[in-house]
Amino acid sequence: MLVYEFAAFGAAVCWALAGLFSAKPARHFGAMRFNSLKLISVSLVLLVEVLVTGSWRQLDINGAFPLLLSGLIGIFAGDTILYSVLIRLGPRRTGVLFAMNAPMSAVLGWALLGETISPVALTGIALVTIGVVIAILYGKRSSQQHPWEAIQGPLWIAIGLGLLAALAQAAGSILARPVMQGGMDPVLASLFRVGVSAACLTVISQLPFAARSRPRFSWQSVAMTACSGLLSMALGMTLLLFALSGGNVGIVSTLSATTPVLVLPMIWAVTRERPAFGAWIGAGTVFMGMAVIFAT
Repeated sequence: MLVYEFAAFGAAVCWALAGLFSAKPARHFGAMRFNSLKLISVSLVLLVEVLVTGSWRQLDINGAFPLLLSGLIGIFAGDTILYSVLIRLGPRRTGVLFAMNAPMSAVLGWALLGETISPVALTGIALVTIGVVIAILYGKRSSQQHPWEAIQGPLWIAIGLGLLAALAQAAGSILARPVMQGGMDPVLASLFRVGVSAACLTVISQLPFAARSRPRFSWQSVAMTACSGLLSMALGMTLLLFALSGGNVGIVSTLSATTPVLVLPMIWAVTRERPAFGAWIGAGTVFMGMAVIFAT
């Protein structure tokens, strides 16, 4: 039975689709308000699931603080910065750039948790880095005119923000890892991380500096925001957790890392513009690097 492998691949499909759903509403609402609406919708779904399944009884106060801190760094800061990058670079470049969280997690695990980095893993880190550079520098033809391929603002600022978002996501994962290894229910842990981030973003979005830039309300953008959250954090993460429950960890992790490649034909279908050869080479190199990292 390949049910676990299909679930892992399904998670990657969900994350790729979520990136496409996010592009328009993120530009409409702005990174902060978009992420707030997205996390509120996901929090409500997770809360219902925790109450229905009764997993709230597994609440461990000792594990609450690391999870809250993980959410603040990985989701509140990381996701908000990530959607700022999405506005600047579009879904293709953002997805590839965010893949740097995999080698960053490996390095942080070595530096903070004493995990080893083998020569094979170092090769994977190098492949991911090379793939990101290729996809960003050589991933667009001059004939491509779709807004998703346009760069808003200086490229070096967008790349710096993308690396910062990846680092925040990696740090959030490292903070949550000891708690998850202790047996915390994954859905309950996700509710902690997502809930505290949603609360912080909701409060900040009501402050005067944010209120002055409030965009025009749009039901279409709200619906696309909710779909993005449900696809990425509700359905996608559920499929990944199911895959990890019975599948080989290396295979599952590798299949779930195919997002940078899967998003290319999706963008092609939406924009009617074939991605440049460099985009395919870069995304493929990133995928191979992540496969090597997860296989060690």
